Amino acid sequence: MMLCQFLELKLYIDNQVPELTSYTSPRLFSTHLPFVSLPKSVNDSACKLIYLCRNPRDTFVSLWHFTNKLRPQSLGTNSLEEVFDRFCRGVSLYGPFWDHVLGYWKESLEKPQKLHFLQYEEMKEQPTVHLRKIAEFLGCPFSAEEEAKGVVDEILELCSFDNLSNLEVNKTGKLSSGEENKAFFRRGEVGDWKNYLSSEMVARLNP
Repeated sequence: MMLCQFLELKLYIDNQVPELTSYTSPRLFSTHLPFVSLPKSVNDSACKLIYLCRNPRDTFVSLWHFTNKLRPQSLGTNSLEEVFDRFCRGVSLYGPFWDHVLGYWKESLEKPQKLHFLQYEEMKEQPTVHLRKIAEFLGCPFSAEEEAKGVVDEILELCSFDNLSNLEVNKTGKLSSGEENKAFFRRGEVGDWKNYLSSEMVARLNP
C-alpha cells in the first residue's frame, strides 16, 4: 500500500473528484503534474509544496529503465535513441522536462514560503543539511532534544534508498494496477547517465 497517494492517479482517476479533506490532517500527497496543471485548490490553499528535480541526463536514463520494466517482454526493449529523441522534443507523460522544472523553480522564487525547490544531487551530497531545511520549511524544525537523541539520523536511515529498496513489500509487492513495487527502485546514483549517453546526446539535452 502506498502511504503517499498520487493526486493524478489514485485520487483523481479512481475517485474522479476526491474529498481531500476526508484524509486525516496533516495530509501528504505526491504528484508528477507540472505546476500549471495543479488543481486550483492547491494553489489557493495554505498547503506547502516540495519539488524535487534531478539532472535531466539521469532523469532520462532512469525513465528509460523504468518504462522498460513496465513494458511487456514480448514487445522487447524500448530503443534508447528513440526514447531519447522523444524526451528531447518534450514528448513525455508529464510534458517537456525544462517546462516542468522551470514552472516550479519560478514559483519557488516568487513564493519561497510555499514552495521548497530541492535538487536530488544536492540532497544526496548533504542529506542531513537538506532534511533540516525541509523540516524548517514545513514548520517542524528539529528540537535540541531530537537532535541529541539522533532523530535526524534515524529518519535518514529509514528513508534511505538501501532501506526502502530492501523492504519486503518493495521486493515482492505490487500496486493495485499490477505494477511491481521493485520497478520503482534501480540504483538511485548520481552520474549513471555516463554509462548510456554519447557526447552528442549530452550536447543536445543541455539547455
